[in-house]
Amino acid sequence: MANAPDFDPILDRLTRLHPKLIDLSLDRVFRLLGQLGNPHLALPPVVHVSGTNAKGSVIAMMRAALEAADYTVHVHTSPHLVRFNERIRLGGGGGGALIDDAALRALLEECEAANAGQPITFFEITTVAAMLAFSRMPADIVLLETGLGGRLDATNVIDDPALTIITPVSMDHQQFLGDTLAAIAGEKAGILKPGVPCVVAEQKPEALAAIEAKAAEIGARLLVEGRDWTRQGLPQLNLAGPHQVRNAGIAVAALGTLQGFTVSADALNKGFVNIDWPARLQRLDTGALAGILSPDQELWLDGGHNQAASVVLRDWIALGPEQPLHLVMGMLDSKDPEAFLTPLKDRLTSFRCVTIPGEPNSLSAEDLAARAATIGIAAKTAESVAAALAEIARDQPGPARVLITGSLYLAGKVLAENG
Repeated sequence: MANAPDFDPILDRLTRLHPKLIDLSLDRVFRLLGQLGNPHLALPPVVHVSGTNAKGSVIAMMRAALEAADYTVHVHTSPHLVRFNERIRLGGGGGGALIDDAALRALLEECEAANAGQPITFFEITTVAAMLAFSRMPADIVLLETGLGGRLDATNVIDDPALTIITPVSMDHQQFLGDTLAAIAGEKAGILKPGVPCVVAEQKPEALAAIEAKAAEIGARLLVEGRDWTRQGLPQLNLAGPHQVRNAGIAVAALGTLQGFTVSADALNKGFVNIDWPARLQRLDTGALAGILSPDQELWLDGGHNQAASVVLRDWIALGPEQPLHLVMGMLDSKDPEAFLTPLKDRLTSFRCVTIPGEPNSLSAEDLAARAATIGIAAKTAESVAAALAEIARDQPGPARVLITGSLYLAGKVLAENG
């Protein structure tokens, strides 16, 4: 196994700067930005993306198309899957690349020193680090993903983005954003800015009403799917699932709205067939974990963790051949496994629960199995994903799809183990 990056001790120290993992506020972010010379005021044009599902996929599609059109693109997304570097992608000559270890270490040390031990959350200080990096390297555009909210999200320090996007809003993170869809949508709509266009994906009526109310309040211009734009004539995608066609529509509408950038049909086609976006219905054909299954058993990985994501998975399953589906799942204790499992309930041949390794906020495999039992799903526990796959290969041979899902944190562990 490769040695851990030498910036890992810094990341560990940063996690201890605030007693809460999540504490939504902009005060700490503005304070640290000020200490560093306000790098957020020296960025290229910014596209700011909020929503519940599809944020990362839309950004991946936009990046692919923009780079195919010869633009340089900075990208900030979260969480990472395997290495923290995935959160900061720097545009530059010859296309974008993840920030390298040495540059990341220096960046984190600089932000840590400027913060001087004051309380700040891990997401806040690492978001500031990304903005500092972006301010120092020329690029044509920044694609900026919110964390879990909008209004008080650490990314919401950009006063004049070139464009905002709100992807589909669904129930998630209720403990931080509110317990109704309208309340959550209102928080997501906090990224809207006066006079700045916002491309809005199709929403449930109560979510759209909240977004429209915020837009009317501040004078933002909305371009709403189904009213102001529709999906049509989309390029071929290399991402699985009918939901990605919907996401591609959002990306194309956003690129068409973005002023000062021209992305031709050829660039869209070239970009969309070369999108790299792991753990979103990703098929694992090779690797240590994939090799455990028999050749006629497909292994798929998806980081979905809420009911909207499981509906997407159900629709994808329905499009495939009639064959057994074996689910292997781990989930954080802040999520709702019953809501996630309900749309998939009638599709499952078997269900195995795992504890996410190394994740203190994981539901235990035993607790997850007990929660599944409350909605009538018989579940087994497994010591690990590898053990679950070995059991499937041994006890349930034959053509099948095996889906590992429930958390991006689990997905990252799977990708690291699969190699």
